[in-house]
Amino acid sequence: MLFVLPENDPTAKARLATFRGELQNLGWADIAMDTRFVPSNDAETRQRYAKELVALQPDLILSQTTQTTHALLKQTRTIPIVFALVADPVGEGFVASFPRPAGNVTGFVITEPTMGGKWLEVLKEIAPDVTRVLVPFNTAATGAEYYLNSLRTTAAHLGMDAGAIFVRDLPELESAVAAHARAPHGGLVMVPDAYMTGHSQELTSLIARYRLPTVYALRLFVEVGGLLSYGNEALDNFRRAANYSDRILKGAKPGELPVQAPEKYELVINLKTAKALGLDVPPALLARADEVIE
Repeated sequence: MLFVLPENDPTAKARLATFRGELQNLGWADIAMDTRFVPSNDAETRQRYAKELVALQPDLILSQTTQTTHALLKQTRTIPIVFALVADPVGEGFVASFPRPAGNVTGFVITEPTMGGKWLEVLKEIAPDVTRVLVPFNTAATGAEYYLNSLRTTAAHLGMDAGAIFVRDLPELESAVAAHARAPHGGLVMVPDAYMTGHSQELTSLIARYRLPTVYALRLFVEVGGLLSYGNEALDNFRRAANYSDRILKGAKPGELPVQAPEKYELVINLKTAKALGLDVPPALLARADEVIE
């Protein structure tokens, strides 16, 4: 297994425990696992760990993200790989198509392209004064258009301006956020991105300083102070990845197992952050929330 998160990170622990627990439920209680954890911005270590895992010649490798899948596919085109949280596997060149991946890799996407518009809708609902939205991407990400098409379409429908910016690190992100915050009615959409996820605490603190209403794709940002998130329940992907792993270990070919979209979504709202931003959360939005953090 190759994870783009520190080993002591609670999110990494939960995802690993979910995958391992589901495998045990499927009868693999005694299966041997080798796991590598790497910071999201450490490409050299990520590639070294991918090489180490492939050298072990395992029966299967679980890959967490787009970054780890790229690293692993540089090392092997034969060992079965199941990814759990990739955004655009066709656009990244991992698979030929969702129904017929065709190679040694398959798995589960973290979200669908239509989510770009849905993020804007919930942001507008909780912060109706927002009319300008910035969508930051790390420069290592290659799937910007995967979200931007639906986001721009929805922005036009809602009478909002939406633009993307590519940043290499947190200082560049802060410069972009600071510039965006100089004019009124600004907000942010934070799409799934391994680099941003690896710096969730620093990122939410940075955004809080500039008092910009922000919607995130992942709940872990809301748990550390973000305003709200709407997206896939990531742990469910790890449960489903264990089921695919079970099928492959029993003889199924990855290239014949279709890539699957998320089945479970969750809306999480941080009321303390909403209050700090002077936002009154609409009762209808609160009623739809899967979890409210107070």
